[in-house]
Order: sequence, then structure tokens, then C-alpha cells
Amino acid sequence: MNALSAKKENRGMNTSLIWLGRVMVLIIGLALIGAIYERIAEAADAKAYPPPGQLVDVGGYRLHINCTGTGSPTVVIEAGLGDWSTGWDVVQQGVAKATRVCTYDRAGWGWSEAGPLPRDAAQFAQELHTLLQNANIPGPYVMVGHSLGGFAVRVFAHEYASEVAGVVLIDSMSPRQFTQSQGGAQSQTGTQSQPFSLPAMLARFGIVRLLAGPLGIMPSVPSEENAYFSRMVSPQSAQTLTNESQGMPASSAEASAVQTFGDLPLIVLTANLNNISGWQEWQTELLQLSSNSQQLFAESDHNIHFEEPESAIAAILQMVQQVRETGTRQGL
Repeated sequence: MNALSAKKENRGMNTSLIWLGRVMVLIIGLALIGAIYERIAEAADAKAYPPPGQLVDVGGYRLHINCTGTGSPTVVIEAGLGDWSTGWDVVQQGVAKATRVCTYDRAGWGWSEAGPLPRDAAQFAQELHTLLQNANIPGPYVMVGHSLGGFAVRVFAHEYASEVAGVVLIDSMSPRQFTQSQGGAQSQTGTQSQPFSLPAMLARFGIVRLLAGPLGIMPSVPSEENAYFSRMVSPQSAQTLTNESQGMPASSAEASAVQTFGDLPLIVLTANLNNISGWQEWQTELLQLSSNSQQLFAESDHNIHFEEPESAIAAILQMVQQVRETGTRQGL
């Protein structure tokens, strides 16, 4: 290679390095701008949308709970995956006309702080019980669980049976959805929730917030429910979604271990338009959890509380009335 060729090769290499350097500077600059944008947006959201309820310490981190209405039993609603208290506003307003009703945000969702791993049904039930105790909300409880929340309610009703007066499962997940063996699912408990999540990383740089609207992934609630959207696009929510999704096999195994509620009153509210293969059969099988069970139907898809909240309200109030009548007959 002559000197001229060597000089041209060096010049080309230098040019490539210069362009690479510029690209890196641009990426770092955009990332920095995105991170600043996200921080500013989160601060604005926190100021604009304060928690409607109270934040209660449950052991080094705080969970948000919002209770309205008066009367007994107290209805406690456990939301599904990717959902929290705000999504149940309409249902809560309807139930609060007849009794006390509490919605809350699992750790990492809504206004609640992040909690320890793993994020599975046993952890959800333990945290919820601690929350109710520390917030001075005594039983008896009517436990309401939607979708993934049905697993947590199933565990809660077993672990704290003396405090539960009735259960309403709203289009609840079934352990039959998960093909892994119970032992295999449980063996993953210690490793299922990872500290890194790509969606959370993207959210930290404001990308999720920027794209959520154009991609049409905003929540299916009225447009004035901006508080819901503001929490949904946060990095914490993205990480929690990953953690809870990875914990679902363990949640399923924990729920599957609860084979019966005895004669505890149970209502299974099923979405007639949920066309997941096997879903309707699994819903019917949930009735076997109690010798005192009945099935109701809603003409909606999976998110009954958004699409047909009247059906959810009616099922919950029916259970409240059943519990009251039983208590009256027993002289409670």
C-alpha cells in the first residue's frame, strides 16, 4: 500500500469516527431531553392529579386506598392487570350509595409506591390485608376481584377467611389458562420479576408518553379521566406491568392451591362477549369454589367495569344484600 492510499484510508476512517461521534452525541442529547421531558411531565401530573384517597404505610412503602360510602359489609375491589382504583370510579360511585366501598392501587400502580418482588397473588393478598389493617378498615369484607385480581381475592379469602363475608369474581382469570404445572410455576417465584424492563426504560425517556396517544393505547375511559392516563404512561407503571405479567404463573399456582371457600357466598360475573377459547367453561368451573355460588352474565367484553358498569354494580350490591340478610338471620 503506497502512502497516498494509506492517507485516503486514514481520512475515511477519521470521517467515519466523526460521524459515529456525532450520532452518539445526538442520541445522548435526545435521551437527555426525553428524560427531562418525562421528569417535568411527571411533576406536573403529580401536582394536577393528587391521590383521591390516602397513602398508607404497609412496611416501608405506601399504598393508595380510597374508601367512600358508609355501611357494612365493606366492599374491597381488587383490579386486574394494568388497572387500578381510577378505573373503578363508576362502579365505586354506584356501590357507595348502599355501603362502604374501597378501591386501592397495588404496589407500583396508580398512586402507590413500588413494592418488593415477586409481584404475585400471595404478595398482593398480604399487602392488601396489611393496608386494610393499617388504614383502620375492619371487616367483614365483600372481596371483589377482576381478571388477575381474581387470583389475589382467591388467596385473600383463604388466608383471611374469618374476615371475608362474600366474594364476587368479575370475569376472573382461571388457573386453567396456564399450562405450566403448579410446581414449575412456583419454582420461578424467586426469579420471575426482573429489575430491567424495556418498556420502563422507554418510559423514563418520555417515549411511552409521546407515543401512547398516536398509537391509540390510551385507556378506554372518558377523556376527562386524564389522571388515569398520567399514571399509565409512567416508568413505574411500565415496570410494574412487566413484574406482574412475569408473576402470573406463580399467581395462578397460588390461586389453584385454594380449592374451596366452603359455603362462603360467591357470585361469578361473566362477560358474555369474552371469546377467549375456553373462557366460558373456566368461568363455570369457578362456581365449584363454593357450595353457595351463582353465576351472572354481562353483555360486554372482559372489562365489564368500563363497558357495562351497571352489571358490576348490580352483582356487588346483590352480594352485599345477601350478606346482610344472612347476618340478620344469624343475629349479627
